[in-house]
This record gives sequence, C-alpha cells and structure tokens, in this order.
Amino acid sequence: MKILMVCLGNICRSPLAQGILEEKIQQRGLNASVDSAGTAAYHIGEKPDSRSIQIAVKHNVNISSQTARQFEVSDFDRFDRIYAMDRHNYEDILALARNEEDRKKVDMILNASRPGKNNSVPDPYYSGREGFQKVYAMLDEACEVIAGDIAANS
Repeated sequence: MKILMVCLGNICRSPLAQGILEEKIQQRGLNASVDSAGTAAYHIGEKPDSRSIQIAVKHNVNISSQTARQFEVSDFDRFDRIYAMDRHNYEDILALARNEEDRKKVDMILNASRPGKNNSVPDPYYSGREGFQKVYAMLDEACEVIAGDIAANS
C-alpha cells in the first residue's frame, strides 16, 4: 500500500500526516509507505515548517528529513490512496485526474475518522502553536483509522 498526503505547500499539514502515519505503520510492522506533496510550487525543496517539526517531535515523530515537492499527475500511478487535507486541494487534485480510476484514489483525510463529512484540516500556517497542536490531533485520529484499515487489509 502506497499512500500520498497532499496539502497546499507541503510544509505544514501533509508532512505531519506523512510522519504520523509512517510512525503508526512502523509501530504495527505494516507493509506500506507514505509520501507527501503540495498542490502549489511555493516551497519545493524546503523542509517542513519549524512549527510542524516541533509539534511532531513533541509526539515522538521525526519529520525533519522531509522535503517539499509538488503533486504530479504521475502520482496517480505511483500511489494507491491520495488524501487531501482540505476541499480546495481535493478539487485541485481531482482536476488533474485522467479518469475514474484516478478519482477513486482521492479522498479527504478526515473522512477516515469522520466518514462522509468532508471536513477540512485547517491550515495552521498563520496560527500559533495551538493551531499546530489542533491539526496534529486531527491528523493523528485520522491516521490511526488509516493504519487500522491497512492492518485489516494486510
């Protein structure tokens, strides 16, 4: 199972989601891999936002070696599941889909923990530490369900 997490710039939410799910996969000894990307090219080659790194470290997750990249159409071929952090990025990903098979791979990440609600993970970039903690908690809950689904289907 190959999973891609996608937000706007690939420096706040999707790196956190990648790191959280990687940690859960490792803890369970599952055969899966996770990557992340952004729909925009703002931060290509950059490390995650320092606040994302800090909140991850607080929860024993290391995301400091990640590097931002932009989502590409070829990601539909490389990944089994693609999770968007919010509605805008979800729509941007679907706009690049070539067919129904591509579209079926894409979902809003919070639908894992709150099915059918299509809730967005708020972008914490302009918020303080509390915003990053809130985002971490939301992503942790969703990634717990995703990891459980991977385990159940292994």
